[in-house]
Amino acid sequence: MNHDAYDNAYIAGILNSVKTIAMVGASANDVRPSYFVLKYLLGKGFSVFPINPGQAGKEILGRMTYARLADVPKPIDMVDVFRGSVAVPGIVDEVLRLDPLPKVIWMQLGVRNDEAAARAEAAGIKVVMNRCPKIEYGKLSGEIGWTGVNSGVLSSKKPLMRPGFQSFGVRQK
Repeated sequence: MNHDAYDNAYIAGILNSVKTIAMVGASANDVRPSYFVLKYLLGKGFSVFPINPGQAGKEILGRMTYARLADVPKPIDMVDVFRGSVAVPGIVDEVLRLDPLPKVIWMQLGVRNDEAAARAEAAGIKVVMNRCPKIEYGKLSGEIGWTGVNSGVLSSKKPLMRPGFQSFGVRQK
């Protein structure tokens, strides 16, 4: 797969299919990007499990925090990586030990590791690198246009409502 550019349908398919997200590198600090992405995803109806060994056993935004992916008590659909690119191979190793395997590994803005991505894809896991699900969700739902930003996605279709606060869902092509 070409990880330099993603088709909107690929991203929309992922965002419409996942329900549970494990956020590796979630922060309890309310000025960190992982904190407001966690808050946003929770508001859109996703079930998000923060992963942070330093915060394990504590709550972030009302969600119990776990030390490792294997500690999450439910099957994970997507692993959202808020760690540096050098940490990705170890995270992919941990993901590949899960049963069942997650559907997606999503690496945040600035995070990319092609070798680890190839290993995940060889196991049947979809991979997104150097993207933010909050930004992609806002772009594909039309929500980002509310602030006057041109998302490049036009539609005359009425948005489909998903559970969650002001959640319009992501359009499928």
